Amino acid sequence: MDDATLMRLPKAELHLHIEGTLEPEMAFTLAHRNGVTLPYADVDELRRAHAFTDLPDFLDLYYACMAVLRTEEDFADLASAYLRTAATQGVRHAEIFFDPQAHTSRGVPLSAVITGLRRGLDAASAGTGTHAELIACLLRDRPVAEAHATLDALEPYVGTVIGVGLDSAEVGYPPGQFAEVFTRAREAGLHVVAHAGEEGPPSYIWEALDVLGVERVDHGIRCMEDTALVRRLAADRTPLTACPLSNVRLRAVDDLREHPLPAMLEAGLMVTLNSDDPAYFGGYVADTYREVRDALGIDDATLIGLARNSFRASFIDDQRAQALLAAVDDPR
Repeated sequence: MDDATLMRLPKAELHLHIEGTLEPEMAFTLAHRNGVTLPYADVDELRRAHAFTDLPDFLDLYYACMAVLRTEEDFADLASAYLRTAATQGVRHAEIFFDPQAHTSRGVPLSAVITGLRRGLDAASAGTGTHAELIACLLRDRPVAEAHATLDALEPYVGTVIGVGLDSAEVGYPPGQFAEVFTRAREAGLHVVAHAGEEGPPSYIWEALDVLGVERVDHGIRCMEDTALVRRLAADRTPLTACPLSNVRLRAVDDLREHPLPAMLEAGLMVTLNSDDPAYFGGYVADTYREVRDALGIDDATLIGLARNSFRASFIDDQRAQALLAAVDDPR
């Protein structure tokens, strides 16, 4: 499949952190707008800082840049810029993560975050036809009590926010400790997903499934170390939202040519491709498809299958999913 066709290929993006779409140029624009001083001299220096040793190293830079996001307008601009870019890469539907605690802890009102994101997404959707939903991720390296308080604060926004996830530093923070929070989220009618098995062990994936009751596992690549877990995921058709460029940049995988994606597909797992934090990891979702194609020799049928998986793994209604799946087969 040539690059132009790959760009047009309809896809859903299911593992995308909106804060991770903050390109260096926008970071400096918002810093100037809000009187924030970034710890980098210019765009070039900030880009050079995108050489990470691991997930915690990335998160240090990620949170430093997040300081420029202060107002509803900032969040609207960020969301609109992402969705317009994603639309040029064939994204027809996106389910977008945001981190409420990372903003409210800085004094930014939750209302500004959610209203701004929704406004920006709606404006971009009107111009592109690409639809997007919001999933609030809880920070696993923050106290469980804070997660409960965040869920309380999200209650008025149920509907505008369709789900709850779990992200941030994984090692040492097993998902099971958030069991009651996720039970409450399900009872409120929210979808539930969680990051597990990127840096953390396969046991974290088991906990996400059996203790949190997640509908999708974000990342999940370390499932391949546990044969019984692979059988379980394949039998249940549990989606795994893989992010190969992220895995390489954060050193979870040494080289893209060594990524377990082919083995995952061979094992019958429902894998989707996503960009995670594209401003930091070297590409948006069609870029991810292209890099995976070139590094792993993925054929056209498999690329189309990955695109189909993205819609099947999404939380859109069946009627719209069927229309989008038909579009995958005829990406004009």
